[in-house]
Amino acid sequence: MKIFIETERLLMRELTDADAPGLFALDSDPEVHRYLGNKPVKSLQASEDIVRHVRRQYAENGIGRWAVIDKKTMDFIGWSGLKYETNLRAGARYYDLGYRIRRQYWGQGIATETAVESLKYGFKKLDLPRICAAAHRENAASNKILIKTGFRLIETFEYDGAVHNWYELERADWEEKSRR
Repeated sequence: MKIFIETERLLMRELTDADAPGLFALDSDPEVHRYLGNKPVKSLQASEDIVRHVRRQYAENGIGRWAVIDKKTMDFIGWSGLKYETNLRAGARYYDLGYRIRRQYWGQGIATETAVESLKYGFKKLDLPRICAAAHRENAASNKILIKTGFRLIETFEYDGAVHNWYELERADWEEKSRR
């Protein structure tokens, strides 16, 4: 298993089959799925399928969401990171920042910390010119994180029957913000 990022309190590493129970705890929580179409997973098998799907993304695109692990307890906190997106916006292909954290870890700055580290990885290691993100318009916490990490709100769009905000961050803007 490859670790991509290590902070003082977190590991960000490849998702593995062993993460399926933690992923199930995350994605079966209706509150976690409140702004994700209210479709929590119903079985461990569904979480195992998600792990396989993300691992295919690693192989096909060289990137995919990473497991976020508490270094002290080795607990699965959630996932975060970049993925090469081709489905969310018809015809668009881009690198997307996303994160999903188990409810007991909300309010601890973990999504922001992992977003910042993912942006560093995308701009410095992958040399990406731009990273995009989307958030349900009513998801105040997620929208706040995206703005705090430097994203610019570009427009709104409809996805799965709900209005979402569309954000972009250019490498040059990120570099400028990082120098301050």
